[in-house]
Amino acid sequence: MTLSSLGYIGIRSARTQDWSGFATGLLGMQEVDRGGSSRAFRMDDRKQRLLVTGDGDEGLDFLGWEVDSPEELDRLAGRLENAGVAVRLESAALADQRLVSRLISFKDPDGNHIEVFCQPQIASDPFVPGRPISGFKTGTFGMGHAVLHVEDAQGLLPFYRDLLGFNVTDYGLTPFPLYFFHLNGRHHSFAMVGSGRKGLHHFMVELQSLDDVGQGYDIAQTEEGRLAFSLGRHSNDHMTSFYANSPSGFFVEYGWGARVIDPATWEPHETTDGPSYWGHERVHLPDGDPTRDRMREMRMDAARRGKRAADPVPNCAWLDSVVNRD
Repeated sequence: MTLSSLGYIGIRSARTQDWSGFATGLLGMQEVDRGGSSRAFRMDDRKQRLLVTGDGDEGLDFLGWEVDSPEELDRLAGRLENAGVAVRLESAALADQRLVSRLISFKDPDGNHIEVFCQPQIASDPFVPGRPISGFKTGTFGMGHAVLHVEDAQGLLPFYRDLLGFNVTDYGLTPFPLYFFHLNGRHHSFAMVGSGRKGLHHFMVELQSLDDVGQGYDIAQTEEGRLAFSLGRHSNDHMTSFYANSPSGFFVEYGWGARVIDPATWEPHETTDGPSYWGHERVHLPDGDPTRDRMREMRMDAARRGKRAADPVPNCAWLDSVVNRD
């Protein structure tokens, strides 16, 4: 396994001021750069995790994946070139903008711009959240996860799984193809949905506290059109989350409590329960929309079958004795 985690995300947007308010006031990120039409945001001890620039069409600019060393970066570049993928060794100037030591870039078969880097810069000053939160779950798990719309999910499997080395965690085939991939203990750092479209479906950030998510949910509901999916719990990674409409039109998932997997022993499998055990109502879609109705029916079916996920809390002998007392 060469790639270790999702390191950063770049967004193109003419709405940089809206992104400043969204990233700090709702997500709780720290704004660290307001140069010209660009914005940069921190989530942890890394100097930046999210970059927003005013150049080009609205949407995803690049995904930045981390490797552990310059040697790993060279090995990956060689493997890509041997497979016929055009790889660019980016300039020191661009590496300085990304606040990393070295990076390469290339396109996936759908034309998405991918960067791979090593040795990110670490900040000397502590992370200061844009609103009171307990912090983000990052570290070896990376920034979070990213999910792409793709035209042909099965057609992209050889590129992401076999060439880049993403490991399939699980997949679903109904009502559309969904593939989830892990690089570390995070259930998935990357996923693709075979919607027949292209672009970013959403990126996810995970919080250290459920209350951080709940308070973010309250904030999102005060802003007209901000809420995209209601609070719910996913069936595969067991994340409790909601989805917000970003200033650029794609979604941002804001969650807590996802399961941690063991990559050494995990076996990929098909999931048939639908994306969520409960919640995640697609409020961005109108009533009667076929997709909204289908997702609701899949949740109701899971409820009829009594599907549950283990709660992400440590065992407490005292609490258990109280709850189970006759």
